Amino acid sequence: MQIGYALSSEELRPGDMVGYARRAEEVGFDFIAVSDHYHPWIDRQGQSPFVWSVIGGIAAVTERVTVGTAVTCPTVRMHPAIIAQAAATAADMLPGRFFLGVGTGEFLNEHVLGDRWPEPRVRLAMLEEAVEVIRRLWRGGMQSHDGEH
Repeated sequence: MQIGYALSSEELRPGDMVGYARRAEEVGFDFIAVSDHYHPWIDRQGQSPFVWSVIGGIAAVTERVTVGTAVTCPTVRMHPAIIAQAAATAADMLPGRFFLGVGTGEFLNEHVLGDRWPEPRVRLAMLEEAVEVIRRLWRGGMQSHDGEH
């Protein structure tokens, strides 16, 4: 069994997140799960650093602990190809220590672009398609995709 440490991006400054991750490794946590929120849940939290920059910072100060997203949404706010590139970069910086956690998103975090917010079943279909795109891109070579979303 493993025990992980959750870093809530909606509550912490990026430098503090990196410091807490270093400390989590020092005290023996097995993994660090970093949330990906575009803005804080409530006004008094006041933070929301870019998850991929934070993961890069954590990679620079840790040696053992596994690090990943918990979770990111590769559909509405960010294109799956961008997530594929960001995750591949993180995996290179954290050899054998990176995981990509994905989800369908929630209105609170993903509506910032002003697009129509899809129903849950549509978001699930979008996520399935996004994961397919991400996996194809990770295989390398020229890829094309003609999906519903």
